[in-house]
Formats: sequence, C-alpha cells, structure tokens
Amino acid sequence: MMASVYYRMPPTPATPATPAAPAAPSSPRQAARKKAAIDRMLDPELFKALADPTRLKLLACVLKCGRGCSVTEVAACCSVDFSVVARHLSVLARAGLLSATKDGRTVWYAPRGDALAERFRRLADAIDEWTPAQCCTTTAKLKRTGPRGCC
Repeated sequence: MMASVYYRMPPTPATPATPAAPAAPSSPRQAARKKAAIDRMLDPELFKALADPTRLKLLACVLKCGRGCSVTEVAACCSVDFSVVARHLSVLARAGLLSATKDGRTVWYAPRGDALAERFRRLADAIDEWTPAQCCTTTAKLKRTGPRGCC
C-alpha cells in the first residue's frame, strides 16, 4: 500500500498594505469638522485669480511668452487697458501664479507655470483621496453592462 505524501506549500510573501482611503464621515457636519489636505488645497485666492476671463487671458499670454513681461508689453499684446492689466497681473501675482519684480518704475511679471501645475496636481491627489473608488471607470463597460450591472 502506498503512503500519501503531502507537500507543504511555501509561505507566500506578505504584500505591503496599501494605504486605505480615509473613512467617510457619516454627515456633512462631521465632514466639516474633519481636517484634511483638501482643506488646504482649496485656496480661495487661487480660484478667485482664475475666475475672471480677462485674468485667464492675461495669464495665458504670460505663460505662452515664457519670460518676464512688463505690464506695457502685456497690455499691448492683449489689447487691454494698461491700468486693467496692472490690476489683474497683481492679483495673479498675489495668488502665486506669477512672480513680480520691480525694476525702477517697471514691474516685470514672470510665469510660475510649474507652481500652478504642482498646485493642481496636489489638489487632484487630495480630491482622489476622498473620492470613493468606482468600479465602472470606462463608458464602454457602462454601455455593455448597464448602470445596474456594473458592480
């Protein structure tokens, strides 16, 4: 009679645990009391600076130029009055989107595109941290399974 031989499987290596998403608050009141990175990322000054169409036009102009521009240059380029350009560029500088350097009576505004991109990356990460995982991420899968057959 043959004896049965049992092979012992080698232990599986422990996988590093992925950081769990924070527990969702049970009410809006609890959510308001909970401090998170998203609270710091939603900067009113940034969104105020980006909310005006004229400021967006001026920011795009300076970003595309890629170098420091004087208020006079930006005003001529964008066909906007000098005083309006000066006011809007100072708002953008206070929000950290431009750096301002004064040389005599001329103020030079240089783009800080890297800072803007980094702020939006951190904001997107903070939003992702508090967004529940979705199982149906593609529209093709939604069309195939329907809204109820997804999960």
